[in-house]
Amino acid sequence: MTERADEDVPWLVGAQLEDWKAVMALVTVLPAAMDAQLKRDSGVNLYEYQVLAALSARPHGELPMSDLARLSGGSPSRLSHAVSRLEDLGWVTRGSCTEAGKRTSARLTPAGREKLRATAPGHVREVRRLVVDVLGPEGFAALARAGRAVTQVAAPDVAAILAAPVPTARG
Repeated sequence: MTERADEDVPWLVGAQLEDWKAVMALVTVLPAAMDAQLKRDSGVNLYEYQVLAALSARPHGELPMSDLARLSGGSPSRLSHAVSRLEDLGWVTRGSCTEAGKRTSARLTPAGREKLRATAPGHVREVRRLVVDVLGPEGFAALARAGRAVTQVAAPDVAAILAAPVPTARG
């Protein structure tokens, strides 16, 4: 690295650096806290919950594995392991994707939908306790806008999947 390259970097200083540290603390601490609550109360981890929730929000409870990997923030290998565990528990099945050519999809089973329905209240209480109620309506909306903006730049494919219209349904 040359000195010239260092000079061209708009380094974070002062309040920006402190704000960045706070953002990094948020993205480190929050998932761990959510994971702990889910494991303690429901025996699933945060990643598995995200997989179940993503499936439940889609028509027929089904998504191509590649889309599910992007939505859940995991590698194909991590998703495959998680789906295998969820299959063993009877909450998910794999099959040919009806809407995506020859790709493999994951589909939520009725038992998986019931597990999600039973798990969601505790998860939502924790989301409210740790984020929604702490920030209030304006702060939470601002955080959501920031999350969408960063996701659009960092992972446009994920932003597109999130922005796609889906039927609204709980559990």
